[in-house]
Amino acid sequence: MRAPYASDPAASRGRRHPESESATRTAFQRDRDRIIHSGAFRKLKYKTQVFVYHEGDYYRTRLTHSLEVAQIARSVSRALGLDEDLAEAVALAHDLGHTPFGHAGERALDAAMQPYGGFRHNDQTVRILTNLEKRYAEFDGLNLTWETVEGVVKHNGPVEAGDMGAVVRGLDAAWPLDLSSYASLEAQIANLSDDIAYTSHDIDDGFRAGFFTLEELRALPLIGPAVDAVDTAYPDLEPRRRIHEIIRRLVDRMVGDLMETTRARLAAAAPASAAEVRAAPHALAAFGDELVEHDKSLRAFLMRRMYRHYLVNRETSKARRIVQDLFSLLTQEPECLPPEWQEMLDGANEAERARVIADYIAGMTDRYAIGEHRRLFQLSATGGRIG
Repeated sequence: MRAPYASDPAASRGRRHPESESATRTAFQRDRDRIIHSGAFRKLKYKTQVFVYHEGDYYRTRLTHSLEVAQIARSVSRALGLDEDLAEAVALAHDLGHTPFGHAGERALDAAMQPYGGFRHNDQTVRILTNLEKRYAEFDGLNLTWETVEGVVKHNGPVEAGDMGAVVRGLDAAWPLDLSSYASLEAQIANLSDDIAYTSHDIDDGFRAGFFTLEELRALPLIGPAVDAVDTAYPDLEPRRRIHEIIRRLVDRMVGDLMETTRARLAAAAPASAAEVRAAPHALAAFGDELVEHDKSLRAFLMRRMYRHYLVNRETSKARRIVQDLFSLLTQEPECLPPEWQEMLDGANEAERARVIADYIAGMTDRYAIGEHRRLFQLSATGGRIG
C-alpha cells in the first residue's frame, strides 16, 4: 500500500525535455531502465570499489556495490510503502560519475583539474545523466525525471552553495532543483542503503583479503553481537560460511534500525505528502543515535586496517600516477586522443579542453586506464584499444 508521503510517478514534475508517457511503465520505472541500459552503468563492472579489478574476481566493484545498494533500497522502500522504482533508480545512478580506481582516481583528477574548477564524482554523475550519455535522438543525457535527478544531486542531503559543483549550479539555474530542501524519502533511503551496503561488503572483502580476523571484529559494538549469535548457533562453522552469516545479521540489524528510526520520525512529523517530506527541517530517514556511534567506530577500524593498509596504498599510489600521467600527456598532446574526442576540442578554450580530457579519463574503467597508460607510455605497446 502506497504511503501518503511516497513519491507518485503520476505526479512527477516531469522531464527537462518533454516526452510522451509509456503505456507499460511508470516514469520512475523508465528512469531505472534507462540507467541500467546506459554505457556508464555497464562500465561500473570494471571500476574499483576498494580493490582494483585485477586483484580478484570476488571483490566488489562499483557495479556490484550499486546493485547491492539498489536491493536494500527497494526492500526498505517496500516495507515503508514508498515508490520502490524511484529508490532503485537513485541507488543505481548514484556512483555513475566515479573515475577509474575509485577515490584515488578521483583525488588525482581533482588535483589535475584544480585550475579549471576541480572534479567531483557527484557532479560528474549529473553531467553523465544530463549530457555525456548520447543515446537518444532528441536530447543528450538520459532525460530522467526531476525526482530521480533531485535524488542523485541531494544524495547526501541539501546542497549548500559552497558544495555545489559547476554542473549542478548550471542545471539548477535552468531547471530548479530546490537544492536547500531535502530530497524525497525514497532518495533518503537510497543514501542510507549506500551506507549499509559499503559497510557490510567492505567487512566481507577486508576479511577475505586477510586484513583482519573475526576475533578483531568481535570487539566492535556493531558487529560483536552478530559474531556471538553466529558462534552460539553454529559453533563449528567454517570461516566462509561464518563471515557470511555475520554479514547477514549485520545488514539485518542496520536495516531494522533504519526502518524503526524512520518510522518514529515519520510518526512525529506526520507528513501528508512527498512535498512535506522535502519541507521537513531534518531528514526523516535516519539511523538511531546508538547505531550511528557504533558505525563511526567501525569506519575508524576499517580506515586503519583496510583503507590505509599498505597493500591498498600501493595500488592507490599506482592508480594516482596513472591518472596524473594520462591527464598531463593528453593535455600537452591532445592529438593522442581518439578522433571522436579530438573533435570535441574544436573551438574550445583551455578550461573546456581540460574538461573534455577529464571526461575521457573519468569514463575509463580500471582496465582501460591501465591499458591506455601502457599504450601511451611503453614503446613496446601497440596503439590500438583493448576490447
